[in-house]
Amino acid sequence: MSTLYVVATPIGNLEDITLRAIRILTDVELIAAEDTRKTRRLLSRYKINTPLTSYHEHNSKRKLPILLKSLIENDIALVSDSGMPNISDPGHELISTCFDHNISIVPIPGPSIVPTAVAISGLPTEQFIFMGFTPNRTMARKKVLKSVSLDQRTLVFLEAPHRLRSSLKDILGVLGDRRISICRELTKLHEEIFRGTVSQAYDYYKQPRGEFTLVLEGATTLAGLDKEATRKLLKEFLNQGKGARDAVALTKTYSILPRRDIYRLWIGLQNQ
Repeated sequence: MSTLYVVATPIGNLEDITLRAIRILTDVELIAAEDTRKTRRLLSRYKINTPLTSYHEHNSKRKLPILLKSLIENDIALVSDSGMPNISDPGHELISTCFDHNISIVPIPGPSIVPTAVAISGLPTEQFIFMGFTPNRTMARKKVLKSVSLDQRTLVFLEAPHRLRSSLKDILGVLGDRRISICRELTKLHEEIFRGTVSQAYDYYKQPRGEFTLVLEGATTLAGLDKEATRKLLKEFLNQGKGARDAVALTKTYSILPRRDIYRLWIGLQNQ
């Protein structure tokens, strides 16, 4: 029985590939690639002539038995567009099926956008949660955000440019104005790293372009405040002269109460 090599490829800069990855991609009989055009550019850069076949979410059911048949005699490398295959990329079905058929699986580690973005975020790195891409629809996205609203670990999201502002708006509404680091086009020509608050990021990215990784501050130790504790925190913000929008958004970061209830408490304090 042959081996399936799960090979990490550069997330942007082609020089980030490892020496071992180059050797494996050269030695295998076939490379299963999410996007053959993109992978071909990488292979051309390093003069690798190994045959390519496409393997992505739209053809995985059709290609799976073909790849399994090839693995009886031949070594195959699995690659995605960038980074480590099967991390928010195609590959799960093939890897899982290989385990079921006792086919050897060997990881070839390398570049990955998630730890790269966390490492340079300036936020706590001891523990973090990778949430993948946010849902397309607002209600589903808010549901996901609410599920981690009290989690104190750093949160990591991937986001498409056309959804970035909507996601930032929902993050602000559900989680409050937390610290955030946004990495755009990591290791590429137009690499950009933004650090600030969610509201500042929303104001900054008027016309987002490129690929985004969001590293978001987890809930602080104040998270989970009940109604009375929420009222006290709002009163502090009122005494500091904060406006309703900022006070309610900040308080929502720490309180278990819905935003509408926090706003009612704020109005009540103003009327005292």
